[in-house]
Amino acid sequence: MARDWRIKNRRPVRRKQVQPLLDRLAAGLGMELHVEATLLELAIYGPWTLILVDREPVAIELEDPHGLRVAFPTLKGLLMWKPPSSWVSVDRGAIPFLLNGADCMSAGIQDCDPDIEVDQLVWIRDETHDKPIAVGWSLMSGSELKSSTSGKAVSTIHWIGDELWEMEL
Repeated sequence: MARDWRIKNRRPVRRKQVQPLLDRLAAGLGMELHVEATLLELAIYGPWTLILVDREPVAIELEDPHGLRVAFPTLKGLLMWKPPSSWVSVDRGAIPFLLNGADCMSAGIQDCDPDIEVDQLVWIRDETHDKPIAVGWSLMSGSELKSSTSGKAVSTIHWIGDELWEMEL
């Protein structure tokens, strides 16, 4: 799915300007975030607001299916912060499809955070190395993700190899 999005309104900011976004992000992941950086920036990328740390997009703010603004790490942010919650593990067979931007199907899910709720942002990781592969909206609760064997489970919005992952600033 090719997007014709461009970086707009990129500007340096002070930590106190992005603190509310970081607080929402930390609360959603149940952890503390440490952003000790020399350069913090905000930018608009399509419908998303990006937080850039040292020119790397580490967090996004976007609208959930209910119209509320939510924050979540990008894949580069997930690699930096390694959050302990909101994850879905998939088997090796699902990885090539996810790397092409496909939605995550229930058949490939091996395990997940049991506290996941419907319409929550989650990150998808490989079951062997626990490395992030994609980010998306959960279409099922944690218990349903574990027990279901067919159907779409996560609607993918960001994956390794997409425009946001390849972005160079």
